[in-house]
Amino acid sequence: MSVQPVAAREWPRRRWRSAAALLAGFLAVVVLSLGTDQALHALDVYPPWGQPMHSTSLNLLALTYRSVYAVVGSCLAARLAPDRPMAHALALGGVGFVLSTAGAVAMWNFGPNWFPIALALTALPCAWLGGAVYRLTV
Repeated sequence: MSVQPVAAREWPRRRWRSAAALLAGFLAVVVLSLGTDQALHALDVYPPWGQPMHSTSLNLLALTYRSVYAVVGSCLAARLAPDRPMAHALALGGVGFVLSTAGAVAMWNFGPNWFPIALALTALPCAWLGGAVYRLTV
C-alpha cells in the first residue's frame, strides 16, 4: 500500500482553486465594466450601443472606472488564491493585457485608437496595484 504525501493530493485542488480565483476576478471586472457601460448607455451619457464614442472625456471616464474595476478584480483574485496572491493578480492582469490587445486590433477603426491601447497598457499596473492592495489588507 502506497501513501501519497499530502502536498501531492492537494495539488489538483489548488489548481482548481487558482482557476476559480482567476475566473472570479475576471468575472468581477467584466460584470462591473459592462454593468457600468449599460447604465451609462441607459442614462444617455454614452451614445447608443454600436455607435463609436469619439468624446475624449467619455473615453477617459470609461478608462477610469475600468481601471478601478481591474484593481478590484485583481484584489479579488489575490484574495481567493490558494497561494501566491500577487502571482494570481498579475496573471489576471496578463489576461487583461491579451484581451485588451485583441480588442484594440479588432476595434482599430471604431472610435479613438488611444482608448484600447490605454486599456492594454494599464492592465498589468492595475493588476499589480490590486495585488498590493490585497497585501495591505492581510
